[in-house]
Amino acid sequence: MTFSQPRWIPLDETTLDRDPYVQFELWWEEAVAVVREPEAICIATADSDGQPRARMVLLRGRDERGFCFYTNYTSQKGIDLDSNPKASMLWYVEPLGRQVRIEGSVEKVSIAESDAYFDARPRGHQIGAHASQQSQPIVNRVALQEAVEEVEARFGDGPVPRPEHWGGYRLVPNHFEFWQHREDRLHDRVFYTPTASGDWSLHRHQP
Repeated sequence: MTFSQPRWIPLDETTLDRDPYVQFELWWEEAVAVVREPEAICIATADSDGQPRARMVLLRGRDERGFCFYTNYTSQKGIDLDSNPKASMLWYVEPLGRQVRIEGSVEKVSIAESDAYFDARPRGHQIGAHASQQSQPIVNRVALQEAVEEVEARFGDGPVPRPEHWGGYRLVPNHFEFWQHREDRLHDRVFYTPTASGDWSLHRHQP
């Protein structure tokens, strides 16, 4: 199978928005037209010993405060973030040859935000959040299904409340890298770093 070579759009630091949040939104709008699930991101954490772990999650909120995802607080990523509240996020848009890497500190979102997001989830997802002890070993799939059935019986036809062990995290950036694929591995890379005045400085880096 052969693929036609796309025409990459050069990344020029002189034409980028000075605000990385605004620049992210500009790329987001272009990505939604060509990617089936643009919300897919990789989140990397590290435990207290420095062991890194990465996994795909869904980006479920983004604004000037940071980038949000939701999970079980007792999962491995939750345990990592309890001991080392820092993370790196990678957003990859293959059809456009782009990626954005974001690093920073991580905080829990408010209870109200977690409640609002949980209430908007499909009921099956709500049931699963109660039934699954995420990252813990289990005997087999049958045991998981039995846990699901127990939760379904417990709540019946009534609303399913958010479990206390489940909610959102917000990655608060202190670094952005916008990366654009170019020929011969001579990629464009532009870093955003915060300044003392609260703005961001832009610098091109070598591929």
